[in-house]
Amino acid sequence: MRYLTAGESHGPALLTIVEGIPAGLWLTADYIDRQLARRQGGYGRGGRQRIEEDRVEILSGVRGGYTLGSPIALKISNRDWANWREVMGPDPEARLDERVVTRPRPGHADLAGMLKYGHRDLRNVLERASARETAARVAAGTVARRLLEELGIEVAGQVLRIGPVEVPPFDAPPEEIRGKVEKSPVYCADKAGSEAMVAAIDRAREEGDSLGGVFEVRVYGVPPGIGSYVHWDRRLDGRLAQAVMSIQAIKGVEIGMGFRAASLPGSAVQDEIFYAPGRGFYRERNNAGGLEGGVTNGEPIVIRAAMKPIPTLRRPLKSIDIFTKERVEAAYERSDICAVPAACVIAEAVVAWEVARACLEKFGGDSLAEIKEALERLQERVRRVTR
Repeated sequence: MRYLTAGESHGPALLTIVEGIPAGLWLTADYIDRQLARRQGGYGRGGRQRIEEDRVEILSGVRGGYTLGSPIALKISNRDWANWREVMGPDPEARLDERVVTRPRPGHADLAGMLKYGHRDLRNVLERASARETAARVAAGTVARRLLEELGIEVAGQVLRIGPVEVPPFDAPPEEIRGKVEKSPVYCADKAGSEAMVAAIDRAREEGDSLGGVFEVRVYGVPPGIGSYVHWDRRLDGRLAQAVMSIQAIKGVEIGMGFRAASLPGSAVQDEIFYAPGRGFYRERNNAGGLEGGVTNGEPIVIRAAMKPIPTLRRPLKSIDIFTKERVEAAYERSDICAVPAACVIAEAVVAWEVARACLEKFGGDSLAEIKEALERLQERVRRVTR
């Protein structure tokens, strides 16, 4: 499995090509649209979300609602393109002298991208570096999520912190987590915490500032033995961390107990192993977050990430004009106050992608039926070993 995305923030559309999805998987545009809508939601989002209404168009790889085994092409049109057509057009007549950005924003890829590619207009950087690109990733990850559902694997995310407000993780079955999260404007399972987070976002808005936070993604029903300890690049924990870290504005990732484990003795960290007839091997706690040695151990996968505050501020930070070298205020592009809830949805998608990819590496198969047969064989072998 692999995918590629293309498109600029204010270009005509975002494109995704997904390859390696087996034949026979039920997949509809409506299913993907539900996750795209969740990405656009969450309290604290900016004006762009009121312009766009993301809908996916499936261009290839699906017929009559079922995947064909061939590449799946997905298109998400940008409604704001109508206002940018003359500036962002690919033709030589594009008005490159309009909406030029020469004041890099601290915390963005603006200056680093200019130094890398030699652009004289920072818009050439920010249009692709923009988190708008994550809509295409959510589309790809949602295809993988649909595959995981067929294998009995579920994904659920929740926001644990926004700015100074923090709540403990809600430890429950995935359907209960999703039920509480859906009722929260910030995708937090704790009602009182959710209200406090909304209030913190309101204060940041009044002050012209922004807020970051922490979210958690859990994956339930993953069988043991997914991933590998044989080579560094096949370790599932490393692949998951890279996928989540690649989301714009993510500055830290942890699995299971994560950073807290560094301050505790080993006896308080390692998950002791027990055995009971009929139940097999089990653990009474899941500090490892479902992964040991880069391989799933049958417990839920638990991964958390820290998102920095959005660096585009209504009260701009100090910067330097790339041409005059004079001290200026950084450029301001329409932006969010807080995008932690959206980042949680994006993380669900990229985590689903990596877990699905690792499952296909384990089970193989060109059709969903073949993959399910291989999964059943693994489950039967595990049952025999643990009797």
